[in-house]
Amino acid sequence: MGDNTITISHGGTEIKLVGTAHVSRESIDEVKRIICDEKPDMVCVELDHGRYNSIVQNDQWEKLDLTKVFKDGKGFLLIANLALASFQRRLGNELGVKPGEEMKIAIETAKDLGIPYSLCDREVQTTLRRAWGKSGLWSKSKLLASLLASAFTTEKLTSQEIETLKQRSELDGMMSELAQYLPSVKETLIDERDRYLAARIWVSISDIRGTSPSENKKIVAVIGAGHMQGIKTNLDKLESGAQTSDVSELDKIPPPGFLSRAAGFIIPAAIIALIAVGFIGKGTDIGFTMILRWVLWNGSLAALGSLIALAHPLAILVSFLGAPIATLNPLIGVGLFSGLVQIAFLKPRVSDVQDLAGDTTSLKGIYRNRITKALLVFFLSSLGGAIGNFISFPAIAGLLTK
Repeated sequence: MGDNTITISHGGTEIKLVGTAHVSRESIDEVKRIICDEKPDMVCVELDHGRYNSIVQNDQWEKLDLTKVFKDGKGFLLIANLALASFQRRLGNELGVKPGEEMKIAIETAKDLGIPYSLCDREVQTTLRRAWGKSGLWSKSKLLASLLASAFTTEKLTSQEIETLKQRSELDGMMSELAQYLPSVKETLIDERDRYLAARIWVSISDIRGTSPSENKKIVAVIGAGHMQGIKTNLDKLESGAQTSDVSELDKIPPPGFLSRAAGFIIPAAIIALIAVGFIGKGTDIGFTMILRWVLWNGSLAALGSLIALAHPLAILVSFLGAPIATLNPLIGVGLFSGLVQIAFLKPRVSDVQDLAGDTTSLKGIYRNRITKALLVFFLSSLGGAIGNFISFPAIAGLLTK
């Protein structure tokens, strides 16, 4: 493990960065041994509160209120959370050790020795939302597709892929792949987290030196090996004064850009304008034909999305009827209508909550579980309605040339 440790000294405080390079029992034992041998004044771990709770709490999904999720417009965020949870569970099944176990052991060891610990990573949801906010439409589609593909693929890992995964943390591996796939958000997915982790470790120096500033102190930071050089670079900048430990701006979600905000109004305005031109310039027959084509394309593809999700018949009908309404109101989406109807007629059972983590690892489980099925209805009806709008626009515009 010697090659996976870096020791940095600052004003009498020693920071030992311990890079976890193996998703294996050996790595877990090594982390525990180092903390026991070093007996530091603080243990920092590369975990956020959300991931830590998902590791130690088995009842985290029991508090899930799917109705509130849809009404608050957080359906896509929940899908991303479940995709990450599915990805982690699948890796745990493949590798024989639950991802993040070495971080959990680091905290448990610190507790046993009476050593304070700090969760130093930024919330995964914040990282993904910042990446989402900085992405254009095409990049957003690729980001969501990559998350879902990584999480719900049914392909087994090859022996070479398993060995590769043992050399990095499961979250860092996923973030690295996303960064390569979407270079435009590399800064958000990788660089910002290096800076964030370094800042939180740096702040821990003040925390442990507050009571005895004259004594030498020691911090052990358990992190993914891929972060070590990035964190060291940022710690050097913090020591030289070239960088501040205030990373509050990295916790903020960037507001939607003008084009993103305007897109929700531009599409319905353009459709209404086209239909109005049809009525005025081509007569009522063409005008009503344009309305019919738009409703059929928009509603039919939204309904098709719900049908592919094997939604309740009424949810399929609501998708068809609700898609045109949702298009004209940028503050709501058809997924809200279809998702709420789906859970109203097929309420999630206790067994759905209990089996949620396992069901997300297979397509069969996703369709069987009423929670994931409702999310699938929400997602596919929304996707179908969006595609329907893009297709219907040239379809109705073509009527003006006749």
